[in-house]
Amino acid sequence: MKAPTTAISGKSRPNLRVIEAGAPTRTVDSSLTRAERLRAELADDIVCGRLAPGTALDETTLANRFGVSRTPVREALRELAAAGLVVHRAHRGAVVTALTEERLREMFSVMTELEALAAAGCASSMSPSERQQLVDIHDDAENLVRAGDLAAYAEANDRFHDCLYAGSHNSFLAETLLSVRRRVSAFRRAQFRSLGRLKLSHEEHDRVVQAVLRGDRDAAAREMRSHLETVRDSFLVFHDGL
Repeated sequence: MKAPTTAISGKSRPNLRVIEAGAPTRTVDSSLTRAERLRAELADDIVCGRLAPGTALDETTLANRFGVSRTPVREALRELAAAGLVVHRAHRGAVVTALTEERLREMFSVMTELEALAAAGCASSMSPSERQQLVDIHDDAENLVRAGDLAAYAEANDRFHDCLYAGSHNSFLAETLLSVRRRVSAFRRAQFRSLGRLKLSHEEHDRVVQAVLRGDRDAAAREMRSHLETVRDSFLVFHDGL
């Protein structure tokens, strides 16, 4: 079942409302190291508008805030720059940049095709035990949807996609996907701030799972493309509502 759409700037996007201020906003994986959490939380702050474009990110201040040395701070800022969330400027250091829709669409275009390739690979390569693991992860996520637990569902979402990466039995593809996902992870997490998105995400996952279980490569790729395109558009709706 697809979400209803509404025209925005000549494009069709899911008609999803943004969860009101005061609702839980942190969807960062609790298993991350402190350095990884620094990168993820800064990315979330930027994507969700808590750090406005033009804000300078001082290394010493960030190191003190997160209780780390300046080395992981520099690494986090480099990764944020690679994702297009910050730029390095002379005499100012790292500065939050304005997100452009063109950049986001380019990033998701690559992610979508890679994920579709992985889903197709799963349909033809997953072992029975791997398929059962995928089903178990998917079933567990349903309970999180019912509970409305954004943070836990975001973690379950990563486990779901990790299972597909591994199930493709293509190690280079899996490595590439993990690298690309790090650059778009904040955008993917932000989608869950749209009201009703958890349920829709799980329904989209279900269509991918069913295609994989049938061994239908074309359908698995098609459903994954549809899923990632909806993720992209859901984030754009969320971002427009900030």
